[in-house]
Amino acid sequence: MKKIILEFFRRGLIACGFGPIVLAILYLILQHQGVLQTLTINQVCLGIFSLSALAFIAGGMNVIYQVERLPLMIAILIHGSVLYISYLATYLLNGWLEWGTIPILVFSGVFIVGYLAIWAIIYSIIKRRTNEINEVLKKKQQSEKDSKYLSN
Repeated sequence: MKKIILEFFRRGLIACGFGPIVLAILYLILQHQGVLQTLTINQVCLGIFSLSALAFIAGGMNVIYQVERLPLMIAILIHGSVLYISYLATYLLNGWLEWGTIPILVFSGVFIVGYLAIWAIIYSIIKRRTNEINEVLKKKQQSEKDSKYLSN
């Protein structure tokens, strides 16, 4: 357990450095779109701190897949739930998402669809690689059988 906690902090610390970079890009996009003209010092500080924390959590949460006792679906559910809560809290805290049923439902729908799409891509890549590895193993086993048959 100690190893997993240390790995969480290691990954989180690596990722949290990207939070301010993502925030700067986000602010530039919002400014370019005319949505944002000026920011107060409080808005900038809150954004930096909240995005650093979000990146720390998102980076660290990937360690959940190293817990061997957890079934994959449970790990995905925990990972997705923590990310959802973290993103939602960050968006609400920074005022990027209005408080209200409709905005939160729209955010939730977009998050769920995006999360499922990412997992569908990951699943298809892993399935394709597994099939390729299985084919190589079958060919190797067949060639070993053939060489044993020929040597007898």
